[in-house]
Amino acid sequence: MRAKSTAELLVDLGVAASFSRPRVSNDNPFSEAHFKTLKYRPQFPACFEGIGHARAHSREFFPWYNHEHRHSGIGFMTPAAVHFGTAPALWQQRAAVLQAAYLAHPERFKGKLPVPPKLPTVVGINMPKPQPLEPPHDLFLTTELLTN
Repeated sequence: MRAKSTAELLVDLGVAASFSRPRVSNDNPFSEAHFKTLKYRPQFPACFEGIGHARAHSREFFPWYNHEHRHSGIGFMTPAAVHFGTAPALWQQRAAVLQAAYLAHPERFKGKLPVPPKLPTVVGINMPKPQPLEPPHDLFLTTELLTN
């Protein structure tokens, strides 16, 4: 009788391997970033008194995280603003405020009109590199094949 490998044991237990960031030890970047925000917030307790205390803390944390906390990865918008589609209007409001501030005091901005950070179209960590376009495989466009 031989011992099972860890991989075999995990398969038997129904645990799926995650390869969202191959060759990286902390392979769930969104969860890692989320946990860091949770842990380093001033309201995070040194120790939870029990599961009820942890749940009460989470009930306060998640609404703040989704509706108040501005995230650098999404143009300093809240996840709720991006999810519900209000981020573009907020971006326009920010741009108008920055333009008014610039017109009132251009010396504060080194002569350059400030603009809010752009809203991303895709959000991710360690995004794959864009692949080069392949040349067309159309026989009618390949002149070498048409001549002897």
